[in-house]
Amino acid sequence: MTVSEEKFTRQTLSDVRVWSPSLFSLRCSRDPGFRFRAGQFARLGVQKADGSLVWRAYSMVSAPHDDFLEFFSIVVPGGEFTSELSRLKAGDQLLVDKQAFGFLTLDRFADGRDLWLLASGTGLAPFLSILQDFEAWQRFERIVLVYSARTAADLAYQTMIHGFASLEHLADYADRLTYLPLVTREQAPGCLHGRITSLLTSGELEGAAGLCLSPEHSRLMLCGNPQMIDDTRALLKQRGLQLSLTRRPGQVAVENYW
Repeated sequence: MTVSEEKFTRQTLSDVRVWSPSLFSLRCSRDPGFRFRAGQFARLGVQKADGSLVWRAYSMVSAPHDDFLEFFSIVVPGGEFTSELSRLKAGDQLLVDKQAFGFLTLDRFADGRDLWLLASGTGLAPFLSILQDFEAWQRFERIVLVYSARTAADLAYQTMIHGFASLEHLADYADRLTYLPLVTREQAPGCLHGRITSLLTSGELEGAAGLCLSPEHSRLMLCGNPQMIDDTRALLKQRGLQLSLTRRPGQVAVENYW
């Protein structure tokens, strides 16, 4: 066994789900030794035609207790990695690093009453993992999931999101979740129209959630487009909501692996 092979395992794809021409999900087997906290990511590898390996970071959609791993991806036209990834089908192999990474986990917050999960595009993935875990529901009185996409057709995992309320282990907590889908390029029934930043600025996001953001009560997680993260962080900072660091606990956690 080479040194590089000691760092990853070869897992078998069991399902490939296409959500739209540019979005798909992969489900694969899970090595018994792979451990992660809800919200973390794994490094995935694919082998190119010339035999070289390409690696990228992907948050787990699946929960820490699942016996499989699931990942949510966009197809980048001409992308070195996603072009290869999107060609995979059930039965093919996916390389998965043996170690999980990332700090978009609930232990970033020592307290808080309301949990806001702000996602754009495939940044939804870690929040689905968090919402399948029990800790978030137990710790917070209110959870607001904000999911931004270009069009309503790009809103993936709707059945899962709307199904949280019917899960037996969440029966006593289901009323704590408010789901706010946003679309930026069209008007769509049941969706807010606009970007996360514009709806934060106008107050429409808080109005739709029925909650006000405050340093005392609000804890926010951001994942998705880097520009969205930077712009949202700046808006939150103006309102006294600071990035949570090891040396300085705060109200905001982000994931930067793009």
